[in-house]
Amino acid sequence: MSGHDVVVVGAGLAGLAAARRLREKGYEPVVYEHSDTAGGRVHTDIVDGFRLDNGFQTIFTAYPEAARVLDFKALDLRMFDPGAVVRVDGEFHRVCDPMRCPGEAFRSAKAPVGTLRDKLAVLRMRRDVRSIDPEDLFSRPESTARARLDDIGFSPKMIDKFLGPLFTGMTLDPDLNFSSRHLDFIFLMLSTGDAAVPALGMGVIPRQLESDLPVNTVHCGVDVESVARDHVIVDGSRVDASAVIVATDARTADRLTDGQVEYRGSVGVSTWWMAAEQAPTRRPMIVLNGEGGVINTLAVLTQVAPEYSSDGRALIAVSTPYVHSTEHEIRAALIGWYGSVVESWETIRVDRIERALPIHPVGIDPDQSVRLPSGLFVAGDHRQNASMNGALVSGRRAAEAVVARLCRDC
Repeated sequence: MSGHDVVVVGAGLAGLAAARRLREKGYEPVVYEHSDTAGGRVHTDIVDGFRLDNGFQTIFTAYPEAARVLDFKALDLRMFDPGAVVRVDGEFHRVCDPMRCPGEAFRSAKAPVGTLRDKLAVLRMRRDVRSIDPEDLFSRPESTARARLDDIGFSPKMIDKFLGPLFTGMTLDPDLNFSSRHLDFIFLMLSTGDAAVPALGMGVIPRQLESDLPVNTVHCGVDVESVARDHVIVDGSRVDASAVIVATDARTADRLTDGQVEYRGSVGVSTWWMAAEQAPTRRPMIVLNGEGGVINTLAVLTQVAPEYSSDGRALIAVSTPYVHSTEHEIRAALIGWYGSVVESWETIRVDRIERALPIHPVGIDPDQSVRLPSGLFVAGDHRQNASMNGALVSGRRAAEAVVARLCRDC
């Protein structure tokens, strides 16, 4: 095989973002992907006429990097209503940021998930995170997310019944041990934008990034066996390159770089995709479980984007951070919520994703170096923060580091 300007290993969001930035800078990268499609953990399959994402996923419209590199209008984003429906004490209650949905302020104030002090703490935290640039949130003093919520003054009930399930749905950490910096970033995204899905599924996001690249830039179904500063071994053949970016998950990157990328572990999620004749919710809102138990979130995708179903049936995503939960446990919990009608819901697919997000413990640099001692470059949400925005930022940073080195070398 002939050589290339830059070889990118991995066609997830980070790898595609890196390739896109390299093209903007005048380079001609090639991207090798092990699986049969680009997108990494972000993809959509059509199963029995339903659009099933790789587990329940959303994108925040306030993500700054996503807003910069993606064409949101072309993605045809469909927004969930702000706030959430919370299951508490056997009933469902709507809870919303009073600044974003003032019409719901009275209803939210009556919801039994927190005190008046908790509602004031929401406003106080909202003002706090909106007072500085989003990137500066990651240079703040750091604690665990749970400690941060305690310090702000939220009551244990507010944390356990609402904020815990809310942030668990986004970080898959039910103990809230993740960084308070990431908590502040998520809270800012919730305060300034919407959770959304593209009308045709999350898989259109990597497809849009790939469409910005020339044909034959991305090669799927390719096994990269090893990497070095100036070449990779692809299916037994050497491919030379001026630079190599490893844009895989942390575990694969750790293996390919001989331990230069520290793999700190991952958190998992399981999503049950179910079809029902009628939707169990009337509004396009995410349902949180404030009662404890196996379920964390429920979302009816067809209430947000009817295109997720081809026959008018409701498509329901039920998620839990407990990867090995059983369908019996899930259905028993749902029957407790919605009654015997749940027995008629058809299970379309179960996604058990053991490495859904990288762990980002307290004390890790949020802007980890994208250049390794060996001269390799690395990208992925494990180098930035565990989000789609983090993956896109890391891809851009890796590409810019490559350009800086190549310009010095030329």
